[in-house]
Amino acid sequence: MWRMARPRKPLLSRARIVEAAGALVDAEGLEAVSTRRLAAALGVSGPSLYNHFRTKDEILEAVADAVSARVDLSMFEGCTDWRRALHAWAHSYRDALSDHPNIVPVLARGPGRRPAGLRLADSVFGAMTEAGWPPAHATRIGALMRYFILGSAVASFAGGFVDDEAAYNPADYPHLGQAHLLAERRREVDEGAFETGLAALLDGLALQFEALHDEALHDPTA
Repeated sequence: MWRMARPRKPLLSRARIVEAAGALVDAEGLEAVSTRRLAAALGVSGPSLYNHFRTKDEILEAVADAVSARVDLSMFEGCTDWRRALHAWAHSYRDALSDHPNIVPVLARGPGRRPAGLRLADSVFGAMTEAGWPPAHATRIGALMRYFILGSAVASFAGGFVDDEAAYNPADYPHLGQAHLLAERRREVDEGAFETGLAALLDGLALQFEALHDEALHDPTA
């Protein structure tokens, strides 16, 4: 009886391609991704990739969706506190992006047809409307949070300063005498800035939510 020999290398799959492309994006950025580089990394011929993806952009979209799939959405299930849910989700989203900052420009285009990205948008919108936010406001909240979270993942504020006291001459920059210390405190500064901004956003939304419901109480037709 003839037996088919097992392939020496794992069969090519969408998952393997996405994993290899994600590693390349993490290491070298979006421009490093090409069918030639991916084929070499996977030990296959370039044309074989087209059995799974039609274009490089499709591959990058799949990498982006794989990152979105890592964001925890469980806080929106049976959500009774929209503010607490947004706070937990924002941190989970930022954590996922912090591990893969080079894919942020693709995510910034919006969810498009990406399943995980659409589930994310659906969960946020659904939780906000169920909590009592009007649909238009729920849409804006989703957009606002995405702008803030993606923006925080694009680059480090503290990392943008150099560890050289001479670069910040008091005669030229009288208020940057401690700027050379920011780089070594990068995580503390950036995480503190994110939490400060997130608290400010949620405080502002809470005031709007209260105002909307006060208006509805005084004007049932509103």
